[in-house]
Amino acid sequence: MKLAEALQERADLNRKVQQLRSRLMDNALVQEGEKPAEDPSELRKEYDDAMDALEAITAKINLTNCRTVVNGKTLTELIARRESLTQRVAAYRDLARAGSALTQRSTRGEIKILSAVNVRELQKRADELSKELRLLDNLIQQTNWTSDL
Repeated sequence: MKLAEALQERADLNRKVQQLRSRLMDNALVQEGEKPAEDPSELRKEYDDAMDALEAITAKINLTNCRTVVNGKTLTELIARRESLTQRVAAYRDLARAGSALTQRSTRGEIKILSAVNVRELQKRADELSKELRLLDNLIQQTNWTSDL
């Protein structure tokens, strides 16, 4: 099995676990004299089985990420860099947006609001980081489809 397939399976298991959890909560209480729509005992077993499978596939994925080396870095390091870049791009774009907001003044006596940041520089940096993020994400995705679990 390729790493990318395992990642898809993990995503499916995560959805299944959340659905089972919701169904368990929906069937936790019942009016006296009534039966729940689904047997909570069976749902718990199904939930526990799904959690066991999720735990196992997650461990395999994490081990594979630690063992897979691309351009001198483990896949785990590349994923951490991707997460860091994602947050940096968002922060720089938000800061640039906030710094470029124009304030309307009705009279000359009102307080003038000026940008305290270099919006052009922030946009340029965000664009550079975005490009690095795209290239890194492509590398990670390619590696996911070529690495065995």
